[in-house]
Parts: sequence; C-alpha cells; structure tokens
Amino acid sequence: MIRVLLASQSGGIETAIRSSAALQFAGRVALSHGPADLAGDVLLVEAGDIADQDWRSLADLPIPVLLLLDAPNPDLAAAALRTGIRGAILLDSTPDEIESAVRAVHAGLLVTAPELLADPHAATHCTEDRIEDPIEPLTARELEVLDLLAEGLSNKLIAHRLSISEHTVKTHVASIFAKLGASSRTEAVSHAIRRGLIML
Repeated sequence: MIRVLLASQSGGIETAIRSSAALQFAGRVALSHGPADLAGDVLLVEAGDIADQDWRSLADLPIPVLLLLDAPNPDLAAAALRTGIRGAILLDSTPDEIESAVRAVHAGLLVTAPELLADPHAATHCTEDRIEDPIEPLTARELEVLDLLAEGLSNKLIAHRLSISEHTVKTHVASIFAKLGASSRTEAVSHAIRRGLIML
C-alpha cells in the first residue's frame, strides 16, 4: 500500500486516491508551512498552489513528488522535471492514471502525461547531464511494465502484478522495445537506465 500525501484542495484527487486498492490517503499538507515530517511515500502537489515555489526545494523533499497541473503546460512540466521532481500529470486525470503515475514515481521512475510532452526531453531525463537522443515518451503504464521488466518478471507475472492480460503486457513490451530502440529485455532495461527511466 502506497501512502499518498496531497498538497491540493482538489476533492477529486482525494476521492481517486481513496478509491484505489493500491493507494492509501495519508492526509493533506500545507507546503507554505514548510512541512518537516512527511509521513507518506509520495506527495502530490497542485502546481496552482505553488506558483512561486522553488522547484528544487520540492525535488529535495525526502519523498518523491508528483506534480498536478490544471491545464497542459509542457514548459512548466519540463522545468519541474529537470529539477528532480519525479512526475507531472493533469489534475483531471482518471483514477487509473493517477494510480499508475503514483506507482511509477514510487518505484523510482519518471512519469509525464502525454499532454505535457511538447518538450521531448521532459520524459527522458530530469537533469541536464542525463541528456541522450530524444525518444518517444513512455506512458505511465509502459513505465510500470518497464520497471517490472527490470525486476526480471515474466510477462505472466507482470500481467498478474498489474491486473492486466498477458496479451496487453506483450503489447506494452513491444511498444517499449520500439520506443527505446531495443531488441531484448536486457537491452531495453540497459537503455532505460542510461536515460534515467529506471533507478536501481
């Protein structure tokens, strides 16, 4: 169970967290008070509440931060990711999208909504020294599959872990290979590590 803290007034996000069997709503925090004790595993932050916030200070928090944007803003998302914030999604994301994004950042992956990918670098790295050739961004679900590939799980086990069909897993794996330019699981994981998509 992933404990999720929320720095947002959105009732919809809280409802989505509470409706997930994989997530636990751990309460709301007020960033303006500079919380020192973050009793959670992932912090969801609404960008509208921190317009003047230093992104670096959020990235330096002891738990990963997932940014919530009320409208598509690729420049803002890219700027946040470059400081070390682990992900950016839209405030009106579906409960499944929210759960997938939280699970991805909790696993140490980088996640971005498709609508926030005008800058191709946004989903391939979070610091300038990681820049490689731009690739087509992976979806939140593909990032989850990639993380499980890195753990050495079979398609059948990945399907069980994510509660999806084995056929769907094969489709995701094929897409991951194509996007990373890989021909094997080992090669895909190797490329992903170099691009900062996986943290081991």
